[in-house]
Amino acid sequence: MPNYKSEFLRVLDERGFIHQGTDLAALDALAAREIVTGYIGFDATARSLHIGSLIQIMMLYWLQQTGHRPIALMGGGTTKVGDPSGKDAQRTLLSDAEIRANLDSIKGVFAKFLHFGSGARDAIMADNDEWLAKLGYVEFLRDYGTLFTINRMLTFDSVKLRLERESPMTFLEFNYMLMQAYDFHALYRRYGCRLQMGGSDQWGNIVNGVELCRRKDGVEAFGLTTPLLTTASGRKMGKTEHGAVWLNADLCSAYDYWQYWRNVEDADVATLLARFTRLPMSEVARLAALGGAEINEAKKVLATEATAWIHGSEAAAAAAETARRTFDEGAADAGLPQFEVPRTTLAQGYPLFEAFLAAKLVSSKGEARRHLAAQALKVNNVVLQVERPLTLADLCDEAIKLSVGKKKHVLLRVQ
Repeated sequence: MPNYKSEFLRVLDERGFIHQGTDLAALDALAAREIVTGYIGFDATARSLHIGSLIQIMMLYWLQQTGHRPIALMGGGTTKVGDPSGKDAQRTLLSDAEIRANLDSIKGVFAKFLHFGSGARDAIMADNDEWLAKLGYVEFLRDYGTLFTINRMLTFDSVKLRLERESPMTFLEFNYMLMQAYDFHALYRRYGCRLQMGGSDQWGNIVNGVELCRRKDGVEAFGLTTPLLTTASGRKMGKTEHGAVWLNADLCSAYDYWQYWRNVEDADVATLLARFTRLPMSEVARLAALGGAEINEAKKVLATEATAWIHGSEAAAAAAETARRTFDEGAADAGLPQFEVPRTTLAQGYPLFEAFLAAKLVSSKGEARRHLAAQALKVNNVVLQVERPLTLADLCDEAIKLSVGKKKHVLLRVQ
């Protein structure tokens, strides 16, 4: 482990956040002697960020916790173009109204991790549409286009992926890396920002920004990337069979969020405790050393700590208790995810597979059929042997508990 002088890089290093940096020794020296302003950009492609963005938010958190100033940059401008990094095809372009609605929806999550204000170390929320929308096309090409070569841009992974797979890449997308570089330049001029952070897939874009700041502003700027968020088995973290695990509470309940962390692979527990909790590293090491069935206790700590950050301590504790009762006692509980149907639906007979689809316990009737054959579908904790409709007779305290296996449960309630 490198012997970093700054608390910022020491913390990031011991918690496994550092993948690559432009000049880590110089950044370390800078962070050891003065307040560093650093940023990460977040495009508004959906109503919520998902767990895949959480590692970036955590970097901003530790930047502030170690005495520096973070900028959460909203991509009101870059979302109009779409980041081609890691994509086989162009992203669906959103209208200005859709982008604004998404931005308004995702902003709230940052207040759970960062302290905003006007102090020297208080976080800043900026929107790159403020400057990108004002750029004149000819002026931009004349002032900045000469600083980037097509030869260099063709070597970046975001471009090479498309070329190797013979997938079309529009000129609009090709300009994304110039716009991101301009963001760094604009943030330096506005806030003295000298650090851009991001995932390792953003390395080329970040290097462009570092070089642009050097050429246009005569300042040494820095780039720092994290490893891509994957599980020990190589799967992209934050995705489930039913889609992304969202950070907005209205899109993912505290119980579902808790369950996601509770069900991570054993081999990932140490890494996730280090990156996604505030626990001291000594406690992370103690929990990670638990073996056999005891590793489940470490997972519960991880789940509760991570959920408390997004949903609050009370909701996290309630989710943990609901899980305990559900799995240890087989009890239905009001803390489980819920959905409602009209009473008339049950009176007429609610088709079983439609109910499990509505509960989002399965993604298709074919999947439901396979679970039925494997005796994994349950109604009120009773394994189903055959497909049958749900009726009013299934109600227990005005609810029906639907389950797939031992860990996935939803309450159906009548309106």
